[in-house]
Amino acid sequence: MAKVKDYIPRLAEQTLLTKLNSSGCVIVAGPKFCGKSTMCEEFAKSVTALKTTNSIELAEADPKSALIGDIPHLIDEWQKAPEIWNVIKDELDNDYQFGKYILTGSTTPIDPSKIQNSAAGRIARMMLRPFTLYESKESKGMVSLKELFSNGFKLNPVYDNQNDISLSDIAFYICRGGWPISIKAKKEYAINVTENYYSGLFTIEDESDEFAEFLKNKNIELLKLILKTLARNISTQAKNTSMIADIIASGERSKLDDDTFLTYKKTLEDLFITYDMPAWNLNLRTSVAVRTAPTHHFVDTSIATSALGIKPTDLLADLKSFGLFFEDFAVRDLSVYAESFGAELKHYRDSSGLEVDAIITLPNGEYGAVEIKIASEKNIKEGISSLNAFNKKMIDSALKQPAFRMILTSHGVSKKTEEGIYVIPITLLKN
Repeated sequence: MAKVKDYIPRLAEQTLLTKLNSSGCVIVAGPKFCGKSTMCEEFAKSVTALKTTNSIELAEADPKSALIGDIPHLIDEWQKAPEIWNVIKDELDNDYQFGKYILTGSTTPIDPSKIQNSAAGRIARMMLRPFTLYESKESKGMVSLKELFSNGFKLNPVYDNQNDISLSDIAFYICRGGWPISIKAKKEYAINVTENYYSGLFTIEDESDEFAEFLKNKNIELLKLILKTLARNISTQAKNTSMIADIIASGERSKLDDDTFLTYKKTLEDLFITYDMPAWNLNLRTSVAVRTAPTHHFVDTSIATSALGIKPTDLLADLKSFGLFFEDFAVRDLSVYAESFGAELKHYRDSSGLEVDAIITLPNGEYGAVEIKIASEKNIKEGISSLNAFNKKMIDSALKQPAFRMILTSHGVSKKTEEGIYVIPITLLKN
């Protein structure tokens, strides 16, 4: 039975359960207000919350006191007293039990030097992202990403009159985001709730706030400028130099050195706001020259739209930009679905300019190739052409072909093309 009223189940619950039964401690990281504490409290039998100055000072002075309680014992925002890591490691060395501790954190530890060892084999990690459309019950979940890897998968086509989600609905979902507080709000106020969340993201009113240490000596206006340039370059492999030039061209900074830019960009990553999706590495013996530049993404696209003041109507008025924001949005859902069955998300781009938006890789080497498109006849044709070219390159290079090829669209029909490519709207997909 849920411990929180109106608790919304998460796909990550199964990952957490697996890790609790195979390791002594599980760290659940993720962005602020994505529901980490709420989900973990469903599994914990006792809790230590480091949310006040007094509780943090006590944990720093006596880390063992934070471990007291029935197991699984949850320590919320553990990174505020990082010595807890070393104490847990010692506790597990002395009395190893599966599922003994759960740690949650909205930032990485501010002082990694206080963590004396990796605790490999004792402490497992996982990431909790905001809600997907399937978790918020806005995807019908008729197509399983995992089942696409199966040779026996058969798609049941869905026609326009069977999928009532429109492009304007997708624009709304992007700007609202997958935040629990936004999903639970009335639709007419949901985007306002997300914008309020963004407005308070870098406002520190209490030194016990989990962002306080990271932002202590930071120029918040510069941090927001870098966040905005990342939003303008969302779903691209833009170089740091071009993003720095973008900031200077805005007239809000006369100069910005590379080291400062990288430091502030890392801060946004440490706060689980932005991240770089890595490139897919092919067999190094192949003649295919793969570009290794990462793709810039947000943990939730609504942070990018809020940073730029973009509304659903703005997305609908600029379909080219809409496509980049939709790609980021789709990567969020694909990441959660893939992680639920042990897969990873990467991207592909080679020296010829051939690109695939998402490569979903399994531990055994199997993979699927996904193009992400706003639904239109022209865009779907482009997606088919790109996936066909990619498949041919794999064949010509004697490399493993994808287990499936898919165009993940914004809305509309689902079907299998003559080329064997699946066309699936994001509102029909699940894990």
